[in-house]
Amino acid sequence: MTDETQPGRLIIISGPSGAGKSTVVKTLLERCSLPLELSVSATTRPPREGEKEGVSYYFLSKDEFLRRQKADEFLECKEVFGRGDWYGTLNAVVASGLERGKWLILEIDVQGALSILDRRDDLITIFVHPGTMEELESRLRQRGTETEAAIQRRLEVAREEMSHRHRYKHQVINRALDEAVDEICHLLIQYQGAKTAC
Repeated sequence: MTDETQPGRLIIISGPSGAGKSTVVKTLLERCSLPLELSVSATTRPPREGEKEGVSYYFLSKDEFLRRQKADEFLECKEVFGRGDWYGTLNAVVASGLERGKWLILEIDVQGALSILDRRDDLITIFVHPGTMEELESRLRQRGTETEAAIQRRLEVAREEMSHRHRYKHQVINRALDEAVDEICHLLIQYQGAKTAC
């Protein structure tokens, strides 16, 4: 049971597409003994089948999203170009989780992470990657779900993201899921009792 007197921690986990970070985060939430919770993002895209309000996302109209953005209610947000949909992390969601003593995980892209890094120094930041660009390309091709042009676009974005990995406090190479999850869990446990992030 969570000790309600202990403040929560804010954790950012990023990594390039194909690094397996979503699977790592899902497994981490299931296995790690810390009071981890995944932060729920807001989006302007319509719900997909099976998605639930407040669980999958907070679904906002574009007008409402932009109103909240103008009111500085987002910790970070961005428009996904090409689709025109907005995604963001609401300050109120983060504050609520931390007040409840949760170790809140933000699974966000590098652009979003860097915008938060510039404003907060109380973060535990982890960059998950497959080790090399060659390995990343191999994983993207093994999926067999995208065109060559789409793969090249993903690789271009991934190179840019990989160039910022030194900005994170920790890097974890996801060679094997269980090992990566254990490494992150042990890493996070080291922060227990620490008054400030290292």
